[in-house]
Amino acid sequence: MNRSKLRIFDLSVSLDNDVKEPFPPKIEYEQHKQGAVQAAAILGLEPTDFPNSEAWAVETVTLTTHTGTHVDAPWHYSSTTEGKPARTIDELPLDWFYGYGVVFDFSHKEAGYEIQVNDLEEQLQEMGYELQPYDIVLIRTDADKKLYEENYASVHAGVSAEATRWLINKGIKVMGTDGWGWDTPLYNQAVDYKQDPRDGVLWAAHFVGKEIEYCQIEKLANLDKLPEKYGFKVAVFPVKVKGASAGWARPVAIFED
Repeated sequence: MNRSKLRIFDLSVSLDNDVKEPFPPKIEYEQHKQGAVQAAAILGLEPTDFPNSEAWAVETVTLTTHTGTHVDAPWHYSSTTEGKPARTIDELPLDWFYGYGVVFDFSHKEAGYEIQVNDLEEQLQEMGYELQPYDIVLIRTDADKKLYEENYASVHAGVSAEATRWLINKGIKVMGTDGWGWDTPLYNQAVDYKQDPRDGVLWAAHFVGKEIEYCQIEKLANLDKLPEKYGFKVAVFPVKVKGASAGWARPVAIFED
């Protein structure tokens, strides 16, 4: 592969104290002067022993494994999948997380729209493409443009349980969204459920993971910047957190000219 002919697009959001997601990170920044104090205490030196009394810069980050761009493991959805213990993020095969990407564009749909199987089929027909096993499906809603707005968690279109199941049955193991969550906004689901309590409303697409194993990428970004809807590679390797329900990731789309 000729690196000079690669174009790489960042598909992640930044960890930032100012984002408006429900579980934002807390980032404490320690500058180089503070680093000299720390280093001196560890090494039995004086801060002034370092050039300009400066040593390392360090950040302390407090966050959940679902903060920022991340990959959900089957363990997130349920303790069991297909009647067996659900796998955690560190137990999943790495080859799931590198493959051909396919973008479905629902940026024209209103917040809360529930994406159905026929929506996906129509776009595939327009693309002239047929999904292949282990393709990485990316759902564009442009919710990433509202990451710093108070209602961020409610502005995305979400995927129905039926459409999620349909993708899995096509051989898709990893699917993602630039919204806060894969389902329709949880607030919408709660209102619906309170009006008419019934099964299949709350977190329905996530709960498909009880039936069959799959992963979600949440809080993607920049899907609008991709020049093509398919024919490119996606790398989205999650951080290896032992026994965890998710792992942070910095997904990228890779195009070869």
